[in-house]
Amino acid sequence: MATIRTGNRSALLIVDVQVGVVAAAGNISRQIDAITLAVHKARDAGVPVIWVQHDDDELPRGSAEWQWVPALQPQVDDIRVYKRHNSSFEQTTLEAELAAHGVAHLVLCGAVTGWCIRATAYAALERGYDLTLIGDGHIAKRLDAGNGYAVEADAIVREFNAVLPWLSYPGRGNWVVAAAELVL
Repeated sequence: MATIRTGNRSALLIVDVQVGVVAAAGNISRQIDAITLAVHKARDAGVPVIWVQHDDDELPRGSAEWQWVPALQPQVDDIRVYKRHNSSFEQTTLEAELAAHGVAHLVLCGAVTGWCIRATAYAALERGYDLTLIGDGHIAKRLDAGNGYAVEADAIVREFNAVLPWLSYPGRGNWVVAAAELVL
């Protein structure tokens, strides 16, 4: 049985909006605008802003590709978490940071929908957190599924936005909202 997180604090979780991660995603200005709006709303509400940054052999820490996209930059008092796996929870300091700040509700945005956003969303719900996905604030890339078949990025985003609210976990809530509708 999963732990149900108590408390009423939220945190904004921005995952992997790094130069090398989003390079093949095409025009992401709409998603960047949505994430920027969410960051402003979180800061205005005094909600912790947590930046999760991926590194591995293909995305080495400190490289130009590892850096945040220029439009999104953490502030000195924001929380930084570093990861090497798709889920932002696996072998990271994220759970300790959330516990230290009394967080029971995560607001999730970032990249890439089919991997790190999906893995982080499921991991959050499985660990007992309520979850809000910013529906216009996650970035997908076209998926080559082999044999001449591909899934376009916008289809991946639409699918995850449609599926997430239907997931059922005891004692937890999960929602999808546009950044403009986000209330913290």
